[in-house]
Amino acid sequence: MAVRSRGAWRRLLLLLLLAGSAASPAEEGGGRREAGGGEHGEEAAQPHHDSSYSTFASEFYDLRYLSEEGYPFPTAPPVDPFAKIRVDDCGKTKGCFRYGKPGCNAETCDYFLSYRRIGADVEFELSADTDGWVAVGFSSDKKMGGDDVMACVHDDNGRVRIQHFYNVGQWAKEIQRNPARDEEGVFENNRVTCRFKRPVYVPREETIVDLHLSWYYLFAWGPAIQGSITRHDIDSPPVSERVVSIYKYEDIFMPSAAYQTFSSPFCLLLIVALTFYLLMGTP
Repeated sequence: MAVRSRGAWRRLLLLLLLAGSAASPAEEGGGRREAGGGEHGEEAAQPHHDSSYSTFASEFYDLRYLSEEGYPFPTAPPVDPFAKIRVDDCGKTKGCFRYGKPGCNAETCDYFLSYRRIGADVEFELSADTDGWVAVGFSSDKKMGGDDVMACVHDDNGRVRIQHFYNVGQWAKEIQRNPARDEEGVFENNRVTCRFKRPVYVPREETIVDLHLSWYYLFAWGPAIQGSITRHDIDSPPVSERVVSIYKYEDIFMPSAAYQTFSSPFCLLLIVALTFYLLMGTP
């Protein structure tokens, strides 16, 4: 009985040894690195760590930064689209000037401007039928010269930038100090459109006016060359009939030259005279 029992134990020990020798190569490698210790053990462990990290980084990049087509996503956040200018608020919650065809709006007028107070700022919206620039000037008279001007300029890269100018005679000089903020602009359908704010009150300076005072508004637009403004489109740009106060909201329409022909008193009188002549006949 004792001989048989010793034989059974031997077979059991042999099975255990065989099971131990069947351990995975990775576990054996780990055992050797731990047993080796020292510099050789660390060097042996390093390749395995590098391989695991590079694999993880590659998979993370593929999942997080590549689109379904395999191209990297843009790093910049998406830009909100330009909110269209509302004209139904004109004369109610903001003041507006429209120049062009009767009944035109911010997308069809030759020139459009709106203004409204927002806290300590005034928000302006400008739009014109041009691929160059659109501007508004604040003047103490109705003539160009000595005026504070804000212009939205379309450059060769497709951007619309808000710039500050000062009229020296008939020449607009760019001023580095720009009071505009919260700027946005777009060039679409051959129109330059922009929106920006500037403070109501500013430190006294020749080139920047206080908007809490009333000024004549000069309206102008024209072409640009490589992002630089050139002469306005028409020889005599429209001007507000009276000084404008930011505390009073009106919706003012100014017909362009093409629609002024039959609206002037002289032309109406001439039409009446010709009609009377034709009806009465010649003596």
